[in-house]
Amino acid sequence: MKLAVLYAHYKRTGHCVTFWRLLTFFAAGACCCPQASAQILPTVKDTLKNNQLQEVRVRAIKPDIRAASPTPVQILKGTELERLNSFSVADALRYFTGAELKDYGGIGGLKTVDVRSLGTNHTGVFYDGLPISNAQNGQVDLSKFSLDNIEAIELYNGQKSAIFQPAQAFSVASSLYLQTKQPHFATDEHTHIKTTLKVGSFGLFNPAILWQQKLSAKTSSTISVEWIQANGRYKFRETNGTYDTTAVRHNADISAIRAEASLNGTLADSSTWLVKAYLYHSDRGLPGAIVKNRFDYDERQWDGNYFTQATYQKNIASWYSLLLNGKYALDDTRYLNPHYANLQGYLDNHYQQQNAYLSAANLFHVTPQLDVDFSGDVQWSQLRKLDNDLYRFVYPTRYTTLTALSADYHLSWLKIQGTLLGTFINEKVKLYEGAANRQVLSPSLSAIYQPLASDFAIRTFYKHTFRMPTFNDLYYTLIGNTSLKPEYTTQYDVGFTYNKTIPIGILQQLLITTDAYYNRVKNKIVAIPTTNLFRWTMLNLGLVDIRGLDASIKSGWQIGAATLLHVNLNYTYQRALDVTPPPDNSPYQGQIPYVPKHSGSAVLGVEHQQLSFNYSFVYTGARYNAKDNLPVNYVQPWYTHDVSATYNYPYHKSMIKLTAEVNNLLNQYYDVVLNYPMPGRSYRVTLSFNY
Repeated sequence: MKLAVLYAHYKRTGHCVTFWRLLTFFAAGACCCPQASAQILPTVKDTLKNNQLQEVRVRAIKPDIRAASPTPVQILKGTELERLNSFSVADALRYFTGAELKDYGGIGGLKTVDVRSLGTNHTGVFYDGLPISNAQNGQVDLSKFSLDNIEAIELYNGQKSAIFQPAQAFSVASSLYLQTKQPHFATDEHTHIKTTLKVGSFGLFNPAILWQQKLSAKTSSTISVEWIQANGRYKFRETNGTYDTTAVRHNADISAIRAEASLNGTLADSSTWLVKAYLYHSDRGLPGAIVKNRFDYDERQWDGNYFTQATYQKNIASWYSLLLNGKYALDDTRYLNPHYANLQGYLDNHYQQQNAYLSAANLFHVTPQLDVDFSGDVQWSQLRKLDNDLYRFVYPTRYTTLTALSADYHLSWLKIQGTLLGTFINEKVKLYEGAANRQVLSPSLSAIYQPLASDFAIRTFYKHTFRMPTFNDLYYTLIGNTSLKPEYTTQYDVGFTYNKTIPIGILQQLLITTDAYYNRVKNKIVAIPTTNLFRWTMLNLGLVDIRGLDASIKSGWQIGAATLLHVNLNYTYQRALDVTPPPDNSPYQGQIPYVPKHSGSAVLGVEHQQLSFNYSFVYTGARYNAKDNLPVNYVQPWYTHDVSATYNYPYHKSMIKLTAEVNNLLNQYYDVVLNYPMPGRSYRVTLSFNY
């Protein structure tokens, strides 16, 4: 970095020859004789002084770790994450290749992610390294996680490239890691405070505060509190094929509070620990689907999510490290439908779900090139009903044990990882009959090859996983089927990365990643209607064949001494076919619902001193909303343009930041999920004060 600064100065002042002479003399002295280098340094200082070298601030781009991972990984963190026009974690996932966001509209709408067409339930979500579990429906609503306290978002296909982790991290087809902001204090710092206020369209009012405190030389705390209030009313366009109607979305309001508190530190033996408590409570309207000219809904849902978790890591010896994790979570859900026809005249269901989780990972450094990890997890999940209207509720409890044996063999040009995962599930119910117990072995293998002194690498992985049916799949009244088999998934991937970092010049970094993949899902769980649209049954009918291609280009450009340009391009192609033999044995194969063949995004960011500008474009191609790929089931492609501008103003020891955003700049009307219209053009202003 220092040489780059010197070179930029001498090139500008015309002293290039002097620069290269100094560099040659210094290198020769350092290599041949340390004493000689000590004698040369004063000469260098005198030369610099005579030429009146002024300080030049250069912002460089760090190499991306995606280039060294044997499994595909996408990362948004730090300033790159802040530049995007994203309100929640779900919004940020739109810029990842192979990830399709299921968005039911508005700030308070349910948001889940489907990676490489395997289904939402095949993506594991980890918060500071520990899993977020939902045994009831298997889905994690990503709209509950704000970006105010998130430092990094990482999406791995297959699994994370580090073997020193809990066994559950090996049990999913893809992994989403959310890393909260950890305190880092300089020598003379004891307190970090960040206050943020977001206001905007749809009645948005979103204040937040983040407080990091240094309690001692080895202990610090973090408190993060956020409140979200919005009426959710936005215009949308509805058409019946002949007439277009512009209406206002109702019952999409939300009032939610999120609070986190954590303690972290280092003990005298250099072991590290982290304890976190999390609370989320929301009261939201459920807007419903726009069908048959019905625009008004008054169903409501209340969610309460509470968990506490702890992590302890210690390097016991040069050849052995230990990682311990523990968590307890309590989730409350209440659903109210005033117009449901039953004896009460309305439906008012209240569920409570509990999860307890313990994990131990043991890493052994067998040789300098070989590491072996043995991880074991135990999880207890229980679903209870409280004052609901479900008939024949079984009160299920699930005991899950996971054991994983992993090995990592690494050289300077080659890394090979292999894992054998054992899953043991024991199901208990208080009433009637429960699902069968399961014991499954799941292998995985990954590798990356990088020739010596090369910026090019080839990677590949194979993985076998399975998904246990959820409590709703098995036991929900009039729907559940206790004879359901798990879904079995096989993944194959091969790709390459090219990562070039150039410290001098305009183009400073270029990262190209491309992966071709093939996935196959067996015993896919589907819902089949019976006598009417209210009574459904769950069956294992599906067989899905998925072929795809993910490609991305990430580049960083230094324009002059004070301007930095970022250009990111992503593209995904997916051919996800339902190859389940139909009843009449016809050769029908169609794209599975809501999977586009083509999708992509583009992000352009410019930073100049205290100013920055960001433009993003997201495109999702045509899809079908049902199994039959008929014109009546065709869903139009959609795209959005978003722009934002930020001004940073340093004030004493603080930083004041003002951001103005325009989302869906062209005011396009579209549906991510059919009949759930998305907002048109919207505005948001963010003011933050960082002390």
